[in-house]
Formats: sequence, C-alpha cells, structure tokens
Amino acid sequence: MENIKFRKFENADLNELMAVWENAQILAHPFLPEVFLEKERYNIPNIYIPLADTLVAENSGHVIGFISMINNEIGGLFVEPDFHGIGVGTALVDMVRELHTNLTVEVFEKNTIGRSFYAKYGFKLIGKNFHTESCQNMFRLEYTIND
Repeated sequence: MENIKFRKFENADLNELMAVWENAQILAHPFLPEVFLEKERYNIPNIYIPLADTLVAENSGHVIGFISMINNEIGGLFVEPDFHGIGVGTALVDMVRELHTNLTVEVFEKNTIGRSFYAKYGFKLIGKNFHTESCQNMFRLEYTIND
C-alpha cells in the first residue's frame, strides 16, 4: 500500500472511476441483469457522483478504488480486482469513518465479496429488503463506532 494515495474525486477521474466500477461489479455482481447495469452506467456519472462526496485511491496516478458517500450512507465502494485484499477498501472506509459516528450501506444478498468485507470490518445486519429494479434481495448494514 506504500504507493497508494487517497484524495478527493476530481471530474477528470470519471473515466477511470467508471472502469474500476465496471471491473469490480463484474466480479461482485455477476447476477445483475444487463438492463439494470446499463441504467447504472448512466446513473453513476450523471446522478450518483454529483450528489455524493467521493474519495479515490490511486496507484501511480491511476484510480484503483473509490468510495462515495451521501451523508453517512456508503453509496458505493469499489476497488479494482487486482488490488483486492491489500487494504484499499478498508483504508477508504477508515477515512469516511473519521467523519461519521455511524455508517450504513446496502449490499446485495448475493454479493458474497461485499458482504464478507463489511462483516470483517464490523458492520451488522439491520434490515433486509427487495430491490425491484434489479430483482435482488438487499441487506442493510450498519457500523457504529461505539460497537
């Protein structure tokens, strides 16, 4: 992790951020229908990123991960698969945790990679719902500093 730097998202990062999302979601979300993914490819740069506070992780000047926050909600956390398991995702969550007493996130039930990451970090299940746009079950998780 010595060459990895963290900073605020800049508009010039958008293409690399979208590439990270694409590569990571292929690994974590093989169950999602293409019609849903097409909508997300539009929504991320046009709706979600403008509404969110986003931090990026970069290696040698290239974006390799990001976390997008809307208030205390993790709207997205994605790391380039080649950089999984070295602490990039943990470092990103650590950074936003400094700003909030609790964090929430929704993760697809079938996303075993994301669920495992959040469980290891200390997030706890607080709810479950059905996401109609993707036809998937979602778990709502929370991390509280005092836990």
